[in-house]
Amino acid sequence: MTDEHNPIGLNPQEAYDLLEHNPRAILVDVRSTMEYLFVGHPVGSIHVSWIDEPDWTVNPHFVTEVRKLLLGGAVCEEEGECAPVVLICRSGKRSREAGRALMEAGLKKVYNVTEGFEGDLDEHHHRSTTGGWRFRGLPWEQC
Repeated sequence: MTDEHNPIGLNPQEAYDLLEHNPRAILVDVRSTMEYLFVGHPVGSIHVSWIDEPDWTVNPHFVTEVRKLLLGGAVCEEEGECAPVVLICRSGKRSREAGRALMEAGLKKVYNVTEGFEGDLDEHHHRSTTGGWRFRGLPWEQC
């Protein structure tokens, strides 16, 4: 669903294309630190956890940390064009929640990678087999 309270959904290829064609756009990976480091992450993404260990609570500084990436604010030009913020998590659910928080804080151009990095579970309870950034063959790396 797309409205003034929800980020705009993009599939992984659409997100990649937006990032490639707009040098002001940033890709924020909102997964936990362990996921980001050991499962892998999109090349060029910036890590800002939405929910992280050890307490698995929402990061109270999430919006502030993303605003810092945007040089302190929504980075909108006078004509109304804002720097896009593209969010990604494992399957698109946490990044949608994080996007709502950014929009409530006044950011205008917020996008959610609907398939996430690993996509949904398949019939064998495996990820990265039916969707996601990695499954689509987009650039990624791991530590």
